[in-house]
Amino acid sequence: MKNKPILLVAGEPKSIFFEIFFKAITFKDYKAPLILICCKKILQDQMKKNRFKKKLNILDTHKLKKYDLNNKSINLIDIECKKQNNNFDIKFTNQYIKSSFELAIKLINERFSYKLINGPINKKSFLKKKFLGITEFISNNFKSKKTAMLIYNKNLSVCPVTTHLPIKLVAKKISKKLIKEKISIIDIFYKKNFKYKPKIAVTGMNPHCESILKFNEDEKIVSKAVHEQKKRGIHVSGPYSADTIFLKNNRDKFNVILGMYHDQVLTPIKALCEFDAINITMGLPFLRVTPDHGPNEKMLGKNLSNPSSLINALNFLDKH
Repeated sequence: MKNKPILLVAGEPKSIFFEIFFKAITFKDYKAPLILICCKKILQDQMKKNRFKKKLNILDTHKLKKYDLNNKSINLIDIECKKQNNNFDIKFTNQYIKSSFELAIKLINERFSYKLINGPINKKSFLKKKFLGITEFISNNFKSKKTAMLIYNKNLSVCPVTTHLPIKLVAKKISKKLIKEKISIIDIFYKKNFKYKPKIAVTGMNPHCESILKFNEDEKIVSKAVHEQKKRGIHVSGPYSADTIFLKNNRDKFNVILGMYHDQVLTPIKALCEFDAINITMGLPFLRVTPDHGPNEKMLGKNLSNPSSLINALNFLDKH
């Protein structure tokens, strides 16, 4: 198979994923075969509700290498999702999502594919506080300890040093070692996948990189981490004040802005790019991408959801 398939784990049964998936595959023909991993009954129900017609190609997981796959029909691996009293019970939903991921991971381990997209997932109910996010859940499955979240846009991307961590715990987690690790991951990922050395800006942890306390993390930790990585030949500088680094004249100088915590960098990038960005997990032995939004149940059935982020995710994997 010339173009390795793109595996798509649909995720939550009640989400906007199917609506944006139908829009995405109508918008463009992709070179790589798309394989949807989800429940056949849920898919058919969503096709009916969205008035979307396309033939289903049900795949046998034991014969995947024998198929001559294309995107003339929807390639589907059917995963059972039980209901209770005609409703999606959390217990059954979580098992369904877990089974979907287990199959996708198995196919990646068998080198059938190295491209994975997962649809929106309710992290609170699925992860049950075992992991901070899906990034950490997938990293754990591959025993990849050194990973990082990249919200990618071709003009500007961001990466948080800490991900879904409560603010009061951020200062305890920040270390010179962790910052250096994230800088290295970004540098390696860009050189491998985009063939150039990225220009990385690092924000301070405190407002204006200042502190009224005796111990200033930006002086004692962030600045030293940046200096040591700079000596290694990485194009990195900082710390910069987080409230000004995203001004146009400042952000235009960099490819990636590395922030100390989730909302410090994700809030401005979502304001700037909206749906024109994707979430990439760097440091995995394969490419894992996800649209940059959640299940958004309130938008179900309205046919108003923007497919741009999923289209960008598919385009990215189609080229790699």
